[in-house]
Amino acid sequence: MKKLFAVLLALMLAAMAVTALAQADQPDLLARVREKGTLTIATEGAWSPWTYHDETGALTGFDIEIGALIAEKLGVEPDYKETDWGAILAGVDSGRFDMACNGVDYTDDRAEKYAFTDPYVYTEIVLVVRDDNEDIHTIDDLNGRTSANSPNSTYALRAEAVGASVIYVDTLGETMALVEQGRADASINAKGSVEDYLGEHPDAKIKIVQTMPGDPVCIPLRKNDDTATLVSAINEILAAAREDGTLAQLSEKYFGQDLTNPL
Repeated sequence: MKKLFAVLLALMLAAMAVTALAQADQPDLLARVREKGTLTIATEGAWSPWTYHDETGALTGFDIEIGALIAEKLGVEPDYKETDWGAILAGVDSGRFDMACNGVDYTDDRAEKYAFTDPYVYTEIVLVVRDDNEDIHTIDDLNGRTSANSPNSTYALRAEAVGASVIYVDTLGETMALVEQGRADASINAKGSVEDYLGEHPDAKIKIVQTMPGDPVCIPLRKNDDTATLVSAINEILAAAREDGTLAQLSEKYFGQDLTNPL
């Protein structure tokens, strides 16, 4: 019996060693990206000025240019995959997307599940209500009220944290429409996106009643050992773009101000 146990143990250890060697020989995510020649990037395509379609229908925006910059420096082509916000992080987690470029806020909770790059911009968020609303002045006034937000967004979490019920929507346009129509009491959203919306819809019946610091914006990737080299490579690219002024130029182009420094 002891001899049989020793044989079985030896076979098990040998199998584990073979598996470890096989895993060690597998290329990491950065190597696979370079081998296939494309970087698969998740984005919404419906959240101006981060990611949207211009008057010709072309996909553009701040994060589209950030994704293109990263792909170029890695020596590959960007392959954008447009999807609803609710599917972006799940797609990164499953490996469907190599990374996401979509104004994704860093939070400690998200960092437990995803690998984040260094921040590349720092934004403010705003509380928006219908223009005739005189009851809501700060985020604390949302207690017992409704807020329109994308599912799993940090904005939805902020609203829920103060006691609001969240009405889930997919796009900024839907969000603003619910507030205008009185079907939602308010919305918390990115300041740049709301200002961009008001610029395109000057007659919109909404107003900003509070401005607050947002979370740092980073690029999320799947959190495991094979993504570490790609995260490091992206951090080097972002650091160089910050140093030579590229990040600031892109921020000025799409947001009208330099958002590359902590608030």
